[in-house]
Formats: sequence, C-alpha cells, structure tokens
Amino acid sequence: MTASPLPETDPVAARRPQYLADIEAGLDRFYQSRRTDCPWCGSARLSTRLRTVDLLQHKPGRFELAECLDCRHVFQNPRLSLAGLEFYYRDCYDGLGEQQMAAMFEGNATGLKDRASMLTQHHQPKCWLDVGTGHGHFCKAAAEILPDTEFHGLDMSAGVELAQEHGWITRGFRGNFPEMTAQLAGNYDVLSMFHYLEHTLDPKAELAAAAAVLPPGGYLVIELPDPECRWGRILGRYWMPWLQPQHLNLMPIANLKKAAEDVGFAVVDEQRSEPHGGMDMVAAFALWANWIVGGNDVPWHPKPPSPLRKFMRRASMVISVPLMVLAFVGDKLFAPYGRKHGYSNAYRVLLTRN
Repeated sequence: MTASPLPETDPVAARRPQYLADIEAGLDRFYQSRRTDCPWCGSARLSTRLRTVDLLQHKPGRFELAECLDCRHVFQNPRLSLAGLEFYYRDCYDGLGEQQMAAMFEGNATGLKDRASMLTQHHQPKCWLDVGTGHGHFCKAAAEILPDTEFHGLDMSAGVELAQEHGWITRGFRGNFPEMTAQLAGNYDVLSMFHYLEHTLDPKAELAAAAAVLPPGGYLVIELPDPECRWGRILGRYWMPWLQPQHLNLMPIANLKKAAEDVGFAVVDEQRSEPHGGMDMVAAFALWANWIVGGNDVPWHPKPPSPLRKFMRRASMVISVPLMVLAFVGDKLFAPYGRKHGYSNAYRVLLTRN
C-alpha cells in the first residue's frame, strides 16, 4: 500500500483515517495461526514466557512470547502476519517515530563504536555492509574510527535512503536481505547484523544469506538482546528488549552460534558482558509510566486527548522525573556487578566464513 502525501501541518490527523479503517477491519488478520512447535528446533515442549501489549506506541492488540523448554528459544506466538508487521512497524522507526528513534541511537555513539572495535582486533575492514542499518547511525559512528572503510547499508525501510542522503553510508540497498544475495555476493569482507535478527521472520535464513554473500575469510558481526538475561524475568513485560510486537525471535547465544556454524561460519570471539547497556531499570520505569499515564495524540486513537488529559500527562511526567533519576543512577551503579552475574542484556558474536 502506497501512502498518499501527508500535509506537514498535522501529520497525526492526516494518518488517523487510515489507522481507524485498518482497526475497523479487524485485528485477527494481523496474526498468523498459533504454533504448537518451536520454530528453532521443532520441539513441542512450549511454555508461555510473557503476555503483554504494545507498551511503546499503545497500538491495539495483545501479544504472547513462548519459550521452548528444550532449546530455550523465545518467539512471538502467534506471530504477526505481513499485514500485522506493516501495521505495527508503521510510524515506529520512521514517520511519527523517526525523531524519537534517531535521538535514542544518536545518544549511544560510544556503544556503536564498541561494536566496530570487536572486529578491528582481528581484521581491518575494507567494505562493510550493515544489514538492518535503519538510519545508518552505526555506520556514521564507526566511520569515525575506521575512516578508510567504505560503509554500505541495507534495510527494509526508507531510513536507508535517508542514511545515504546524509552521507553516512556510501551506498544504500532497500529490500529483503535473503532475496538480494546474488546482487550483494562478493562485494564485502564484513557484514554486520546489530539488533536485526530478532526482527526477522526466519533468522536461520538470514544467516544462510550472510554465508552466501561473504567470501571465505569474511567476517560477520552480530549483536542481539540476550533472552537469558535475569532482568527479563525480574522486570517481566517492562523489560525493554522484549519489545512487543516488533521482536519476533530471541535466541540464546548457544543457539545462534550453532546455527551459524551449520551454514559455514566459525566463532572467532564472543562478548557477554561488554555489550550490556545499563538502562534496564530506567527503561522499565519509562515504559510503565508511558503506559499508565497515556495521553499522547496518536492516529490509532479515535480522537486527540482532551486538554485535561494532556495536562495530566505533562504533570505526571514532571512528578516522575526524580524516580527516573533514581532508576538511572541504580542502573549505573548496578551495571559493573550485573555484567558479571547474568544481568547483561545483550551479547555479541564475531564469526568468520569458512
């Protein structure tokens, strides 16, 4: 579906008719059939890990994460259909959500550079393709420490085109990575997938595509949320990395390494503590406050909030600032201990193509 040009004066009002029509047509079409087996290993031994709603955007719908009791893979069940993926991603990373997401990535320049540093201990990259590049913030940050490396980006969204316009990548590709292997093969000595695989329908197919694109000796760097992180159970649905409904698959590190080895990669290095972002408590509090207070003017709600509701939201946010500060300080103080005792919320793996 191609969206009509939107007036700059009130983008929320301009989007409202389409959203309300989509909702009126029914939410059932946004879900596939419920699985009775694990999409990773095929086991029928499943349990419910989490039930939640869209805490970030407040779009309608309910979502469930299932966990395989054999391989510990965590996956959305029932999974979103293609129509559901379009509905829930719309205005999340682009459109109305673009500025919020850009601010989040730009505030983590040090973490983005750390991702590149994991590779440079083993290899000096010549041409690097960042798969799932979004708006190209990683490439922008990495270029500061790798000025002789040419960065390209690939993404399903229009963000990759903006990244090329900004000059953060030399070349951008828009499309589905596994469908583009013939076009991309042989052009890169490094691929990266940073917080990308958890968004994909079939992570194993993405790994196979990476093996098809890279030459022998090429490198693949992956960073993912760690579903084995203890914060995931303590904070429940308010643990940000669960991020429903965008995250479809969350893989323990052992599963990822085995799947990569099965398609021709060897593990060079892994990091369990270094990728940890000390933000679990503050992000959980922000999600909770955002959900409880509400009051944003969004096009998937029938009408704008009343002036009283807007005032209540502003007042509540002001009141919550001291608690946010406490949560922030708590994250920073706890992070050194947490990294060593199973509280790291992400992991990285460096692989080379055999």
